[in-house]
Amino acid sequence: MAVLTKPSTVLPDYILTLDETIAFARKNFRTLSYLDKAIDIIKNIGIKKRHLVMPMALTSRHAGFGYRNSVFDIEAKRLIPQAIHEALANASLDCRDISAIIYVSCTGFSMPSLTAWMINEFNFPRNTVQIPIAQMGCAAGAVAINRAQDFIAAHPGSNVLIVSCEFCSLSYQPTDTSISSLLIDGLFGDAVTAAVVTSEARPGLRLIVNDSYLVPDSEEWISYDIEDTGFHFRLDKRVPGAMLSLAPIMNDLASKKKLNISELDFYIIHAGGPRILENIAVTLNVPLEKFKYSFDTLMNCGNISSSVVLDTYRRMCEGENITENRNGIIAGFGPGITTEMNLVTSC
Repeated sequence: MAVLTKPSTVLPDYILTLDETIAFARKNFRTLSYLDKAIDIIKNIGIKKRHLVMPMALTSRHAGFGYRNSVFDIEAKRLIPQAIHEALANASLDCRDISAIIYVSCTGFSMPSLTAWMINEFNFPRNTVQIPIAQMGCAAGAVAINRAQDFIAAHPGSNVLIVSCEFCSLSYQPTDTSISSLLIDGLFGDAVTAAVVTSEARPGLRLIVNDSYLVPDSEEWISYDIEDTGFHFRLDKRVPGAMLSLAPIMNDLASKKKLNISELDFYIIHAGGPRILENIAVTLNVPLEKFKYSFDTLMNCGNISSSVVLDTYRRMCEGENITENRNGIIAGFGPGITTEMNLVTSC
């Protein structure tokens, strides 16, 4: 048995509100003919605020990819410790109990992985298995949960720590003025999340069965162009529509346990944007209010990439009394287009 315990979330200090986002766009892109259209779309997304690792005045000055990656390293090592301590406390475990660390991020790079730093910094066991995952984008939170479940199945009695560190603001490109780039700049935020998947009896979500699915011929719809200035995020307008094809896939997973995907008790869904959530609600034939915690993450943090599903579950833990034996699903979406899903039951 693998149980996902309550996650922790650590948000950077600097806050960018919707009004500040719009004011920044009007000041810096006032000559663009499509600026008003882009601003209208940003307003309709409805994100109230996002957290950044640097104030916007510094974020908007591109000092080079090397500098930004150094900022990533410094801020990751500053924020990750709190997330780890809280996640371990939530699971009633300590560092000595951890068998593997799954670290996910698509917004910074280091070699060795930050898993090596974590083992040294926190005195995890020397034989802790390191599983860094770097190229799954927003899907990586759900990927990490699924791989933790698989690890425990292969190593009974083990415990896996998941750490997600996403500083999307460090991919801001001030000279990229395409409308898709402007929308992305108004959507993504920064966060660190962590959680323990344990083989011990704990309150949380029992991971029942996982699955993955790749939407055919869609690998260019969510991608990075890697240039001298770093990561240029590309998002195709067909992405929200791709969600329409996923209902049968998610229903197939639910049916393995004789459940109906439209009648689950809760849904922990990656909040890539409101249209994605709306399309999934329609295709699954569930009320949009079932996604209230996904919307809560989106409205108050923006799209925080692989951290979304963990923060959404944290908000669900804090927002209601989760009784035992309620059925739900965790689903993340990312480059590929890849879908990672896990059918879960509260315990």
